[in-house]
Amino acid sequence: MTSSSSSASPASESAVLEAVALGIPAALSDLGNLVRIPGIAWPAFDQTQLERSAAAIAELARATGVFDDVQVLRAHVDDTEELGQPAVLATRAARNGKPTILLYAHHDVQPPGADELWDTPPFEPTVRDGRLYGRGAADDKAGIMAHIASLRAVAEVLGDDLELGVALFIEGEEEYGSRSFARFLRDNADALRADAIVVADSGNLDSETPGLTVSLRGNARFTLRVRTLEHASHSGMFGGAVPDAMMAAVTLLSTLWDADGAVAVEGMTAREGETPAYSETTLRDETGLLPGVSPVGRDDILGRIWNKPSITITGIDATSVAQASNTLLPEVSVVISARVAPGQDAKDAYAAIEAHLRAHAPFGAELTFTDVDLGDGFLVDTSGWAVELTRGAMAAGYGKDAVDLGVGGSIPFIADLVREFPEAQILVTGVEDPHARAHSPNESLHLETFRNAVRTEALLLTRMNSRSAAS
Repeated sequence: MTSSSSSASPASESAVLEAVALGIPAALSDLGNLVRIPGIAWPAFDQTQLERSAAAIAELARATGVFDDVQVLRAHVDDTEELGQPAVLATRAARNGKPTILLYAHHDVQPPGADELWDTPPFEPTVRDGRLYGRGAADDKAGIMAHIASLRAVAEVLGDDLELGVALFIEGEEEYGSRSFARFLRDNADALRADAIVVADSGNLDSETPGLTVSLRGNARFTLRVRTLEHASHSGMFGGAVPDAMMAAVTLLSTLWDADGAVAVEGMTAREGETPAYSETTLRDETGLLPGVSPVGRDDILGRIWNKPSITITGIDATSVAQASNTLLPEVSVVISARVAPGQDAKDAYAAIEAHLRAHAPFGAELTFTDVDLGDGFLVDTSGWAVELTRGAMAAGYGKDAVDLGVGGSIPFIADLVREFPEAQILVTGVEDPHARAHSPNESLHLETFRNAVRTEALLLTRMNSRSAAS
């Protein structure tokens, strides 16, 4: 859409960075207020909290003075009558042929889990040792506030000279599978269409080194039921002659990995790609791997995480330890979460896993597959002008050159963005560092990383605003 460019003046950039510095305390205060809202999209939780959260973010967007229009909207889930969770959409039109940028984050959070696993209450923001603790502090309410804080600074300094088009899209159900995301894009395509899209939902190499995510693994998640008996039976009377469902499930699941823990499913592919140096010592520090427990897989560590598939059992429905009795279980259900190497279609990876499990079912166990959820991975075209602009903004914002990152996690909705807006350049950034513990107890945000992320985005907006119109 836009081609030629000019540089922002050093004076304006210096003023923007000063405005960022002065605005950080207010941004962190607003972030704390958002963390206090337990907005979780799972049906078992209070859905009115997501309405509170969306309303609060809409008010923050209005208060920037940047936008022509701010709305809280919902979209249908696919082609059903069910509505998804509330999202915030704020827009301003570009002036004088300037480009448009779409800023994305999400305001829903993961369930906190057991309170006793947290050092401080999950929805009470707490600062200690240079970090802000609380559910959503990093994932992804910090992403929201990075957008808001950078817009505040740029609007304050540039005033009427801000001619950049801006769309702000804050989703309300990313952690619950972005069920209405694709429909939301279709329903609001004109308002969301942009030259560049910043997805602030990823991380950095470490707390000091900015990362531009250029690859993401896909995901294939499903529930597997293993059934061997019509009903439960006495384990003493029939054990040793009859296979119970737990025995069959454990035997079957163990075939998913080689002896070294690498995925052993034929048809799941790996991608070739260079990765930065990353030691086993760092892996142990960042994951809490116990002494004496070895890592799994083979070849370089980041290659295993970024470029190869993985399979994890994330849930089991079986008799609890407290309720255990001398019984042969008739059925067991497990949730299997696979990460798919970038470049492989998630549907092909899922088909390979299902075929593997059916081929290896022990004792003729009956297998049922349900709740299949698939999302493709993502590979960035790094040749565009927006990528170059972002790398430059990161170097200035952090004081260190950006590193191209692969991420072992998945952001499946990016495939929807690519389909709906094929001409847009997608920039996956974030405020997390390896110690953020997103999705886990004691999630936290490194405050200096947040400051640098806001500096980066403010510079990116300023430099995009200086680009001349398309020829």
